Amino acid sequence: MQQPPSHAREILRLAVPAFGALIAEPLFLLADSAIVGHLGVAQLAGVGLASAVLHTAVGLMVFLAYSTTPAVARAMGHGQLGKALAAGRDGVWLALLLGIVLAVAGFWAAEPLVALMGAEGDVRSFAVDYLRWSMPGLVAMLLIFAGTGVLRGLQDTRTPLLVATAGFALNVVLNLWLVYGLGWSVAGSAAGTSVAQWAMACVYLVMVQRNAARHGISLWPDWSGIRAMTRVGSWLMLRTLSLRIAILATVFVVTGQGAVNLAAHQLAMTIFSFLAFALDALAIAAQALIGKELGASNSVRARQLTGTMIRWGAGFGVVTGTLLAVAAPWAGALFTSDAGVQSVLTYALWILAAGQPIAGYVFVLDGVLIGAG
Repeated sequence: MQQPPSHAREILRLAVPAFGALIAEPLFLLADSAIVGHLGVAQLAGVGLASAVLHTAVGLMVFLAYSTTPAVARAMGHGQLGKALAAGRDGVWLALLLGIVLAVAGFWAAEPLVALMGAEGDVRSFAVDYLRWSMPGLVAMLLIFAGTGVLRGLQDTRTPLLVATAGFALNVVLNLWLVYGLGWSVAGSAAGTSVAQWAMACVYLVMVQRNAARHGISLWPDWSGIRAMTRVGSWLMLRTLSLRIAILATVFVVTGQGAVNLAAHQLAMTIFSFLAFALDALAIAAQALIGKELGASNSVRARQLTGTMIRWGAGFGVVTGTLLAVAAPWAGALFTSDAGVQSVLTYALWILAAGQPIAGYVFVLDGVLIGAG
């Protein structure tokens, strides 16, 4: 039976803007890869290795958005806006504390982490440079996660889209200037991205502060709320850790196969992240809508929305998989002039294309379950 049009409109209202906001981080890495890729294979391979480590750190912290969104949405469904904003505030504080710890640890552990992955020579040097210059941006990225989660829970995905668009444009301009204008090479790419991420984080901090002040919510943290947020996010961290271990295992294997394979793997994983976050747009809508409807004790509407989004997810996966399969032979030329890297990348992208339909289905269910708590 066809779902009422209101369901489609409600899903699209959240999912379409979420699509743009979700792909901000992959777009940053795509831009970095495209800019650095024309410096040389060693530079691109180094960025690929560093990106794998960064993806792990950032991915493990995605619970800051995924736990904040349903918490805020459920409170909204109950009509308790003050409680919703307090949950968002606690998420922001948790993001700041975790970000500082991870950034300091990441700066000092950059070299042993890269060595553990088996990199040598110039690839190792470039990877360490990129990691260390990326650490300030890691703090900002966690704040972005929390701020985005607050707004999604308030059923606002348009603002994160605007922030992500402006941040991406700033990132490209800064990277081109620092990498080619000032000759900072790989370090310039990471530094430009960090500055852009902090600009985005500041926008979210201002918005959270204004909403809290408007409704008389203190900005000081509630430690019991932070502990509750941590408990909720622990299972999400375990989920993400399992995924990241699997991905890091592929990086470990390909590192021993030479710079060309490692560079191609970096590009393939960047495109994989781009598509994964794009498919996750429906999951974000699911988190916000299911959380809100269950908070309002409207289980019938929650089930109807779930059915619609599952069908959309599978269909979207078919479309993206088809487009990726068709574009695979030419995609490599956009990122590198090395013929060897382009050839290896083509086969990798065909494999990714085959998995897109099931990915669309799984990502939607992921969002539904997170929204249901």
